[in-house]
Amino acid sequence: MIGYVTLGTNDIARAAAFYDALLAELGAKRIMETDRFIAWGTAPNAPALSVIKPFDGKPASVGNGVMVALYAENKDKVQAVYEKALALGASDEGAPGPRGDSGFYAAYFRDLDGNKLNAFFIGLA
Repeated sequence: MIGYVTLGTNDIARAAAFYDALLAELGAKRIMETDRFIAWGTAPNAPALSVIKPFDGKPASVGNGVMVALYAENKDKVQAVYEKALALGASDEGAPGPRGDSGFYAAYFRDLDGNKLNAFFIGLA
């Protein structure tokens, strides 16, 4: 149902370097790009994540309560994405681990612009 999610940035080059490295952990690469917008995905018909300099020319800001969840294929991939994010300068918002007893396993972090993301897996692997 979701086609893509867009996050605002005030530094497109810095955001591009962060997401190039981070999303490569999930097999994603750039699929669309302009001078103020970049989108990453794993296939043209799969959901994508993008960063953009706001159209109105005002500074990008973080939405309170907004979070982007990145699906990972297993718990080890959740750990790898979390570690990559922190190595790239992201801030910790919750170390990898189980959340509840439903098999939901996640790690939370904020990108270089303060946008909140998580990497998650549901299952036993």
